[in-house]
Amino acid sequence: MSQLVTARIRSTAAKLGLPHLAEGLSQYAERADEGKLGYLDFLDLVLAEELAVRDDRRFRQGLRLSKLPHHKTLDDYDFAFQPELDPRKVKDLATLSFVEAKANAALLGPPGVGKTHLAVALAVAACRAGFSIYFTTLDDMVRHLKTAESAGRLAGKLRAYLRPSVLVVDEVGYQPLERAEANLVFQVISKRYEKGSIILTSNKTFSEWGQVFGDEVLATAILDRLLHHCDVISINGPSYRLKNRLAAIERDTDAA
Repeated sequence: MSQLVTARIRSTAAKLGLPHLAEGLSQYAERADEGKLGYLDFLDLVLAEELAVRDDRRFRQGLRLSKLPHHKTLDDYDFAFQPELDPRKVKDLATLSFVEAKANAALLGPPGVGKTHLAVALAVAACRAGFSIYFTTLDDMVRHLKTAESAGRLAGKLRAYLRPSVLVVDEVGYQPLERAEANLVFQVISKRYEKGSIILTSNKTFSEWGQVFGDEVLATAILDRLLHHCDVISINGPSYRLKNRLAAIERDTDAA
């Protein structure tokens, strides 16, 4: 390929917003020569590489905007430490069919069993698949909504929780809510109903949500919309954090 043609292709690629093609043109040409690729195969190679770069850029941008506390995946989860948890149920969720159906997923169990880890892992998988995601604890969401309501900007703030394809709501039940606060949560759940997925974690059983939301009727209304299309996974096992803490204590004892 002549230098003139190479320069012209790089210039055109840059104008078309294909920076990876412009940067890797020489490498692609070498691969085409080595593989004796035809014109269509060469074009397929170039477009596939450019798409892969764009997908990775979009994925990283999506993670950056998601507010996820970490980016752990299912491969990082120790299923052996939770023998009562069926990995197949979690891996079924990881196919993201519930996200495509705009359904929900609920992860229930005591503190420390890895509910947040699994919720984040599912969110990361959804982001990788091209879905927009956003993470919040329930307390943070309520606090931001209350502040926006006081400032007359509730509708705008609600859109922040309605816009993403997947909304992760962590730590439902750690702090009881007042009825006005619970009503703000109801607005989010109600407006997302059959329009976007929610992944939530809670240390409370659903029968205890009346106490969490300070009103049995409101809690029932929330659960009615949340559970209509929802996969529920209960994790009843030991705490990872306690396990790690005990291991650290044992190491310190052995060292002494």
